Amino acid sequence: MTERNRIEMGSTVKGRRRFLEIVLALALCATLARCRGTVSDALADSLSSVSGTLPHFLQEPEDAYIIKNNPIKLRCRATPALQIFFKCNGEWVHQNQHTSQEYMDQNTGFKIREVTINVTRLQVEDFHGPEDYWCLCVAWSHLGTSKSRKATVRIAYLRKNFEQDPQGKEVPIKGMIVLHCRPPEGVPMAEVEWLKNEELVSSLEDDNIDTRADHNLIINEARLSDSGNYTCLASNVVAKRRSATATVVVFVNGGWSLWTEWSPCSVNCGRGVQKRSRTCTNPAPLNGGVFCEGMSVQKITCNALCPVDGVWEEWSEWTVCSTQCERQRWRECNAPPPRHRGKMCEGEGQSTENCTGGLCTQNGKLMHDVKPQSMENSIDVALYSGLAAGVIAVIVLIVAITLYRKSQSEYGVDVIDSSALAGGFQSFNFKTTRQGNPLLLNSSMQPDITVGQTYSSPICFQDSIDKELFDPLPDKVKVQSSFMVSLGVADRAEYHVKAHPETLPANLHPNYSTVEGKKTTMIASNGIHTLRKTQFKTSAVFGHLGGRLVIPNAGVSLLVPHGAIADDTSWEMYMLINQEESSAQSEERCEIMLGPEITYGPPGLNLSYPVAMTIAHCAEVSAENWNIKLKRQTKDNKWEEIMSVDDESTSCYCLMDSHSCHLLLDQPGCYALVGEPITDAAIKRLRIAVFGSMEASSVDYSLRVHCVDDTPHAFQKVVTAETSRGGQLLEEPKVLFFKGNCLSLQVSIQDIPQFLWSIKPFTTCQEFSFTQVWYSNQQPVHCAFSLQRHSASATQLSCKISVRQVKGHEQILQVYTSVGESEKETVPFFMQADCTVTSQTGAKAFKIPLSIRQRICTTFDTANAKGKDWQLLAQKLHIQRNLSYFTKQKSPSAVILSLWEARHQDTGDLDSLASALEEIGKIHCKSLPQSPDDKETDFTF
Repeated sequence: MTERNRIEMGSTVKGRRRFLEIVLALALCATLARCRGTVSDALADSLSSVSGTLPHFLQEPEDAYIIKNNPIKLRCRATPALQIFFKCNGEWVHQNQHTSQEYMDQNTGFKIREVTINVTRLQVEDFHGPEDYWCLCVAWSHLGTSKSRKATVRIAYLRKNFEQDPQGKEVPIKGMIVLHCRPPEGVPMAEVEWLKNEELVSSLEDDNIDTRADHNLIINEARLSDSGNYTCLASNVVAKRRSATATVVVFVNGGWSLWTEWSPCSVNCGRGVQKRSRTCTNPAPLNGGVFCEGMSVQKITCNALCPVDGVWEEWSEWTVCSTQCERQRWRECNAPPPRHRGKMCEGEGQSTENCTGGLCTQNGKLMHDVKPQSMENSIDVALYSGLAAGVIAVIVLIVAITLYRKSQSEYGVDVIDSSALAGGFQSFNFKTTRQGNPLLLNSSMQPDITVGQTYSSPICFQDSIDKELFDPLPDKVKVQSSFMVSLGVADRAEYHVKAHPETLPANLHPNYSTVEGKKTTMIASNGIHTLRKTQFKTSAVFGHLGGRLVIPNAGVSLLVPHGAIADDTSWEMYMLINQEESSAQSEERCEIMLGPEITYGPPGLNLSYPVAMTIAHCAEVSAENWNIKLKRQTKDNKWEEIMSVDDESTSCYCLMDSHSCHLLLDQPGCYALVGEPITDAAIKRLRIAVFGSMEASSVDYSLRVHCVDDTPHAFQKVVTAETSRGGQLLEEPKVLFFKGNCLSLQVSIQDIPQFLWSIKPFTTCQEFSFTQVWYSNQQPVHCAFSLQRHSASATQLSCKISVRQVKGHEQILQVYTSVGESEKETVPFFMQADCTVTSQTGAKAFKIPLSIRQRICTTFDTANAKGKDWQLLAQKLHIQRNLSYFTKQKSPSAVILSLWEARHQDTGDLDSLASALEEIGKIHCKSLPQSPDDKETDFTF
């Protein structure tokens, strides 16, 4: 026997002795009181309250569980009771371990005694008996004792591992789903709940679900909405445990639709084919369901009766000559008649002729059909008179036109109005006719991602050798004037202007390089050969007539206006996109590059008018959410901010459109458009595209998802990289709106047919941090999914690619493609054979003919008392900000028109300019004086 047991046993013996002494003392006091007839007041009160009953329990000890190392309390309350003691496992608990209190019940007046004890984890663990650790209460009164119920005390726990985890299932629609779950062993027994996609499943809210059968989850009829991730959750007073997640996929097997009607025979004559078709859409396979078995098209032979054209019968005999001196005959189209879609007989079925040999019967007499000689003579005189009058009219018209052209040769075109702009000359369009996307595997689902349609920026020039799209005027332009400029020419005048470029002086020819009779200065930049190596560059020689530079498929162009370069000078100008990592943005201020970094030159370029540069950007423009700045690189390779887009500036001008930024710049150099988000609602557009290709093993197939800035240049780099590795574009690229709220980007693959394809574990969802995506112009975001087909006969792949910002915008890319053993030869994304001309010089580079441009500038640059000047032109062309920049220009109207040219270089029409001029003309007409004298005077508008 241990020392501890001996101590406890001694304590128990002492307790029993003390208890017996108390009982004996009470009995002795009662005996003395009966003998002497007196008792103390306290004892009398006690005896008067019992009313001759045994103690009964108001509260008995309850079963309890010890959680971790925390002791539990057992409590008893009884009345009437002189003493209450606990007995645990058949032994009395020491009096020192009891905590008792006594109080009076206000309703009954009885005294109530309450006793509590603590039971520790050590006491329960040290007990080794045939049953659980138990305790009960014993209450004494002067009439006897009462015992309470036994309360058991157990140590609570819950094992970690489930005895049975639920298993994932693929179930057809309307099938039964049974998920088994056996929770871990525990005391008390664990209760089970089910979670679907982290949300509690309740059988009370859905009669189709039963969660009460032995912890299992039963779904009587599977629905598409029942697909998800299910988790068994076990819990008791100690802890909660989660099972492994079971993925349930409810799939739909494909079903054929009804057959269509038989098509007409494929030929009009002879043996042909008839077809009918059906589609696997009743229902369509979903979530990996089996595609319909059988043929989707049926064909049968058919025999089409050949058409028989009608043939006339022989004419009938002539009828008897009538009183009108006519006779008739008939024939019918019956030899044979037309059959089976044959043609009717050509010609008339009835014939009529005169039957008197030139004589006609009138009033019973025959008259000769003879023309009088005087009538023939009069016809000849009228004929010759008409011819003479026509010749005289033509001579007069030619003389009039010649005299007018000589008087107006100073201007070439002497009217300008909406009709002249809309039909008086041709304009060029940088957009090319859309061809099928060669990167797409599925030719019936070709994405529309030609840059000319996706971005508001030029792709390339059309080759002028094959297409005369740059001619400013056709050979003859007929202008119907609605209002006239500065000439006072009468309305409704028609003028013919004939343009002969070959007759122009050498110094006015669009593509001249030398000037006859003048000393021409050719200035070439030596610095262009020392620039950074890049494939995104272009250069050309420009003179007084100006021109345009375009970097194909990059959304970048440079317009050199007419008159910007002196008429005795030529410059070799260049423009390029810098490919090195840019330092223009500041990550400390969360600044990002909104477009490519552009350099144009050469240094020292001296221009009379600013150039117009267009740069594609990827920002959803909003003054409330963005602070967009223009930065320029200094000589020591540092970046300085030269203007904010929303500020007034006289050094440069910036006009922001939804997808492009148009800049007016005086100095050559390196420029960058930088954006600083002001709020979390600032949005950066991302272009999402998925490419695919077979791996070397011919079993693995790689899907690559790219998330780049929504600019042509950024996407072109992706296409170039994918083309080099044999990638095929599998779905139309889409735009994702990515907010600057510091939330990450998730890319996941879904709905893979598991019976045909498998994917590496833990790769179905990939996540990118906010910083990676926000600064993706430095390192574009892309991820890859490696799929493996179970057999070489699996040639179809269908799945979904989900790209979403956490708590933000989501885009779904649907992939459905045929995978072959050998991929067909890849071709570049931008298949444009005429994308070779990256520059245009002279009049061909502009939409507005030079003569019309000069007349507009002459008209609007002149101050007008009624406000019809360049400011009104700017207002009508929706240029209403930072007008102080145009004030300092030598010709504000010329700069405004250059900005209009840059802004509308991809639309191919002049509607906005024509509408503005027409509206100005209507304003002028309303303001004109009505007197005849005033109408004959000169006016501006």
